[in-house]
Amino acid sequence: MTYNYSLIVIFIAAYLDYLIGDPWSWPHPVKVMGWIITHYTQMIFQISKHYRDNFSRFVLKFAGILLTITLVFGSGVISWLIVQTLRRNFVQFPLLRIISESILLASCFAGKSLNVAAKEVIQPACRGNLIQARQKLSLYVGRDTAKLSITEIFRAVLETVTENATDGVIAPLFYALLGAIIPNVGSIPLAFAYKAASTLDSMVGYKEAPYTDLGWFSAKLEDVLTWLPCRLNVVTIAFLSGKPLYVCRICQRDAVKDPSPNAGWSECAYAATLGVQMGGANSYKGVVKHKPLLGDATHPITAETIDRALQLTRYCFLIWLGLFFIALRI
Repeated sequence: MTYNYSLIVIFIAAYLDYLIGDPWSWPHPVKVMGWIITHYTQMIFQISKHYRDNFSRFVLKFAGILLTITLVFGSGVISWLIVQTLRRNFVQFPLLRIISESILLASCFAGKSLNVAAKEVIQPACRGNLIQARQKLSLYVGRDTAKLSITEIFRAVLETVTENATDGVIAPLFYALLGAIIPNVGSIPLAFAYKAASTLDSMVGYKEAPYTDLGWFSAKLEDVLTWLPCRLNVVTIAFLSGKPLYVCRICQRDAVKDPSPNAGWSECAYAATLGVQMGGANSYKGVVKHKPLLGDATHPITAETIDRALQLTRYCFLIWLGLFFIALRI
């Protein structure tokens, strides 16, 4: 398959994500991954209860490594086999083959989903219905939302949108583009493998119990896989801001304080560009935790701020597509 074929699939997949996203009622690979992770972790937790503490930790760590390698590698291999099957069986129907592969790849992008999730919270908040806004927000964040003010709701939405811009949108695109130039691999397997790593991190990659030992390996792997796409996204946002040196300086000042090697950089780049401040105190199951402050509070966070952040992500996505297209033509 030529680079042109891969480009066509990626462009159609990007448009499909922009147009329809991932409707909840549709079957989705992430749902399958989530089902596997949930049932596997339940089984492992039951098994580990029968061992002493030290050996139980070993069992959980080994099980976490096994789960991560199996799901990430398995997702890549299975998606590769699906693509090969489509190409063999639909040789006479190239359009059908392209559409099928585009739908598969589109499931790895979360641009539309981020947009929809943000609006589901913003709209009732702007109408003054904080109860509904808090309820909607609780579906997307781990922090306690029952007592959040409208300012705190907007900050939570912006933090979610800017953190997930990298691992939900830009990183899957990065691996899709990388896969497109690797012979006999292709965009879909690498994007699916990354999506598996990202899903694992979001479900079990926590330092807190009971996932401390089970999820440590998946969290580390996701950090490694996201590191380069995150930095490239930060640089892209910095140039889009029109003040790249300022954005980079703020990231060097604040992002390094965040315990996550990627989330803080992603959020901070948006914060510096938008002239707002993220981070601060959040409550998780009644326990207040303080995150480093990112950016300067030049402007308040509003619904318009969140719209601009979503727009920045779309621009970054399109710039990467455009640069990849140009690079292949040189």
